[in-house]
Amino acid sequence: MSFVRFSCQRCYQPLKQSQSGETLGLETSSEPAASRLPSAQRGPEDTPEEGPASAVDTGVEKLQNGASGRTRPGGGRVSGPGSSTFTLLGKLGSGRTLHSIQTSFRGTFDILSGEGDLDQPLCQECTDNLLEHLDTQLTTSEADVQDYRRCLETRQTVSGEDEGEALQEELKRVELEEARLVRELEELDGNRERVAAALEAARAETEQLQRRERQHLRDYSLLRWQQLDLSDELASAQNQLRYVQAQLAWLEETDAWRSTFQIRDDGPLASINDFRLGCLPTVPVDWGEINAAWGQAALLLLALSRKVGLQFRRFRLVPCGTRSHLRCLSQDSTELPLFFHPGRSGPSRSNFDRALLAFLDCTQQFKEEAERGEEPGVCMPCRMHARHGLLEEPGAGGECYSIRTKSNTEERWSKALKLLLTNFKCSLDWVSSR
Repeated sequence: MSFVRFSCQRCYQPLKQSQSGETLGLETSSEPAASRLPSAQRGPEDTPEEGPASAVDTGVEKLQNGASGRTRPGGGRVSGPGSSTFTLLGKLGSGRTLHSIQTSFRGTFDILSGEGDLDQPLCQECTDNLLEHLDTQLTTSEADVQDYRRCLETRQTVSGEDEGEALQEELKRVELEEARLVRELEELDGNRERVAAALEAARAETEQLQRRERQHLRDYSLLRWQQLDLSDELASAQNQLRYVQAQLAWLEETDAWRSTFQIRDDGPLASINDFRLGCLPTVPVDWGEINAAWGQAALLLLALSRKVGLQFRRFRLVPCGTRSHLRCLSQDSTELPLFFHPGRSGPSRSNFDRALLAFLDCTQQFKEEAERGEEPGVCMPCRMHARHGLLEEPGAGGECYSIRTKSNTEERWSKALKLLLTNFKCSLDWVSSR
């Protein structure tokens, strides 16, 4: 038959089974510890048929009751110097098998140790030490309990009256505190109502401000749009102003008279606005161009007379391009043509010459009017003899040239016309300087 080997849980000394195989004893102990169990001292009337479970359970209950008297009042587990678990060993009934003995010991170890996973017993010496330690803790706990009871009785006897007064004072203080808290609660209720009313007013004001803000944003957007339009218009106006200023500066530097009437007398024939006035055998000029040049000359003389405020006597200029003429201010109102078409039905050469003499007379009137006043008068380099229709070349011993075509050569007639345009050119300079 095989033996079951055990070792002490605390000192790890081996525990041997007896030779009979029916009881489990300790090698170092003379008296089995299991004999102390009430279950081990059953009477002769107990029969083996009751089974190992009933005998062991009865002993376990008594061991649990006895072990519970050695625990602390708190119900906690007792911890010894080593492990708090212990096992009592001794002789058991001889009618049980080895398996039932092992099962009984394993259940006893679990109940005494309070843990379900312990399967190792204790030796006799470790068991005695554990019991002594538990008795010491039980004695100490009972002494502490007695001290606590005496202190509690002493306090209740000595401070019974003081505690009543203190409780009365505490009650009054609590009542005052309750009254104060009630007042604060009422104030808080009133404040809550006022705050609620203020909150509603603030919400209404917020909504109004939001509506005003949205309206202001719409107004701002509209004004911003108008501002952009006005900015574009302003930029356009500024550009136009700069352009007008540039044009004005150019016009101020520009001589209107010289730009309108361009007279050139440096060639063989004089010209006004690119229309030649006169003709030469070597430079033939059509009479249409000559008539246009006389129309430009008549327009220039009329403009100069208006500039000085002159009202012509005896004649009135009527510039009409190639068909310009002069009208006599007498009763017959005769028209003197400033144009001629040889070989065609039109004004005769004599009427044309009379018109040239009348034109020279008007030019002489302008010269006389321009020389009046305090300001310096016009300086015409070529003297004019309107009665005889002559123009004198400037310089000492200047030769006179007739403006009439009758009994005159083309060279001398063209020279007289050139001298006339030279006087007009000086008149333009005088008017521009004013």
